[in-house]
Amino acid sequence: MNQNLTTDRQTFVTHLECSITGERYEADQLHGLSRAGRPLLVRYDLDAVRSSISRNTIEARPTDLWRWRELLPVRHTSNIVSLGEIETPLVPLTRSGGPNVLVKDEGRLPTGSFKARGLVMAVAMAKELGVTKIAMPTNGNAGAALAAYATRCGIETIVFCPDDTPEINVREIAMQGARVWRVNGLIDDCGAIVGKGAAEGRWFDFSTLKEPYRIEGKKTMGLELAAQFGWKLPDAIFYPTGGGTGLIGMWKAFDELEKLGWIGPERPKMFAVQASGCAPIVRAFEAGEEHAERWEDASTVAAGIRVPKAVGDFLILRAVRESGGQALAVGDPAILKAVDAAAKQDGLLLCPEGGATLAAYHQALNTGLVDEDDKVVLFNCATGLKYPMPEAPQALDRTRPIDFDAL
Repeated sequence: MNQNLTTDRQTFVTHLECSITGERYEADQLHGLSRAGRPLLVRYDLDAVRSSISRNTIEARPTDLWRWRELLPVRHTSNIVSLGEIETPLVPLTRSGGPNVLVKDEGRLPTGSFKARGLVMAVAMAKELGVTKIAMPTNGNAGAALAAYATRCGIETIVFCPDDTPEINVREIAMQGARVWRVNGLIDDCGAIVGKGAAEGRWFDFSTLKEPYRIEGKKTMGLELAAQFGWKLPDAIFYPTGGGTGLIGMWKAFDELEKLGWIGPERPKMFAVQASGCAPIVRAFEAGEEHAERWEDASTVAAGIRVPKAVGDFLILRAVRESGGQALAVGDPAILKAVDAAAKQDGLLLCPEGGATLAAYHQALNTGLVDEDDKVVLFNCATGLKYPMPEAPQALDRTRPIDFDAL
């Protein structure tokens, strides 16, 4: 945590509001979804923020997540829980991507994924609001981040995951102190179990967008991009989209930064990237719909974006359309090819979901949605070290003659 944080502070949060009706909700109270059954968005007194700090103040601070504290909801710094949330680097992908392609490598965060951003904020607010027991459905990385942060501040945690969740994710969730259960279904089936337990008062439901603060942690991706690009945003962002919290959060961040006068009105084209085996947002986008129907029999190698139905579907679609972007689906063969290309040509291990953004970029390039001169950011949402890799079976017998030419 930054050494220059004071022990206590006044947040600039004014209230929360329903993302579909605009109905106002009090801050400093525990909330789930709005009465309309939609996500709540945190609102700030941005005039007060602007008079309190400047871009120069932000730039002078250590470059971690908490440098943005005036635009975050935690009221008392004593409630901040941290495992060292750094600003993640922009890594050029010159050979497998192109001369203007950068990867924001979120695998450098605690627990190895961008889920750390959302869950550190949500857990800190749960602590502040007196939550003692949390449950969550996960495809892997979110559960790991929740387990780590909740354990760190003493909140009891139960996690439910599809039974084909990567083994390393299941084990890290358990290792970091949560009770983890494999479920014979998909993530929304796991979510139904969480919802039923929450309705019975057994725990607080930490499902994606069913509490208001994960968006606030994820929006720091957009805040960081603005600072890293010298307060001028890239031309396009390709984001792996399951629940879509990060895409929604970045769009919110850009709006807040413009209202502060720190950036202009220009926006990146937002590309919501899904797998062709689970593409409800793509289908809704192409049909001109505001909401996405559940995708049946969802299947993809990119487990993190295997989300058959997203509660924030209309917010994702709204951001994509307002930006002039598009929702794109890529197949598993293209995803795996992109992961292989980034590793072998640029030395960067992408997770499958990150590979999907590289595959989608090439698709967009080939169809004229972007061109090679555009400054493009792809999101690698987790370290590739968590995922299966091809075998490397070659071996040498040191006791026999070695054919050095063959090596």
